[in-house]
Amino acid sequence: MTRKISLMMVIVLLATAFITGCATTSSSGGKLKVGLVTDTGGVNDKSFNQSAWAGVQKAMKDFNIDGNYIESKQTTDYEKNIDQFATENYNVIITVGFLMGDATAAKAKQYPNIKFAIIDNSYFPTKGSVACPDTVKDCYSDGGLKNVTSLMFEEDQVGFLAGVLAAGMSKTGTVCTDSGMQIPPVERYVVGFQQGAVWEKPGTKTLNVYIPSFTDPAKGKETALSMIGQGCDVVFGVGGNTGNGGLLAAQEKGLMAIGVDVDQYLTYPEVKSALITSAMKNVDTAVYDYLKSVVNKTDKAGVLTATLTNGGVGLAPFHDWDSKIPADLKAKIQTATDGIKNGTIKIDLSSVK
Repeated sequence: MTRKISLMMVIVLLATAFITGCATTSSSGGKLKVGLVTDTGGVNDKSFNQSAWAGVQKAMKDFNIDGNYIESKQTTDYEKNIDQFATENYNVIITVGFLMGDATAAKAKQYPNIKFAIIDNSYFPTKGSVACPDTVKDCYSDGGLKNVTSLMFEEDQVGFLAGVLAAGMSKTGTVCTDSGMQIPPVERYVVGFQQGAVWEKPGTKTLNVYIPSFTDPAKGKETALSMIGQGCDVVFGVGGNTGNGGLLAAQEKGLMAIGVDVDQYLTYPEVKSALITSAMKNVDTAVYDYLKSVVNKTDKAGVLTATLTNGGVGLAPFHDWDSKIPADLKAKIQTATDGIKNGTIKIDLSSVK
């Protein structure tokens, strides 16, 4: 009897191990392999590349999967970096950033058995582009790109809240955005910020400069200093390492700053004394949740959008500035949050490409 019970226990344990293991193995039977291809900002950009990798790392720990990243040094690296993961038999490839849209679409069509996820591109390319050589329909995630999930964020919503805070804290009545490349995710941040600032305090002056790079903190700092010279006393850095230069300019001038994508109080401690908050896109959570769905075999092609309502975007804690932000301004931010969620506040995105 004892031997029978022991044998039964072994069988149960083996079955349990098999079922558990199935959740983290590839179709070929090996461990699930996940590759992350960063944009040119690199994996330590203190912003969304870093956050995306953090999401992969958490999934590696929780789901017992293998993961690695490749940094793109220039835009011409995108396709070859994806190819490297593909030839090394990775099951999932995550690409980071709007600019990787064409490369991701082209490679997703080339490697239909690999699951792809891309951050900040929802695939509506024009007919005849590199990503769309056949018809427009072939480029939609529910058309030709059946192996791609787009992880999108309503940057305008959290940008609006950042604008409310900036205008409420500004002493000069002028706030500014020190922006990276003029692409839709950055534009949504800027447009939301500007409209939030004017909503909070009509007549607020909003300055903005787009810089054609995400990897030029020196230019970001120079540009921010120019806007500071025009009266800006709250700088919103919206451009990866380029925007980080703007945060540094604000810190050195003893002014206020707002970080972007992640809680930069934690990732960029050199400027934390200036940071009143950060406009966060929870990229790490989005990536982690996507990988969890892959492990559980519930992932779907198409667009997943992070909003204020589902907690995918939001302001970071005020940290050292918490006691310096008036209660009525905090209440106004909550009013704006509620208004965006219930639709009584509508952000005009007609200017976004």
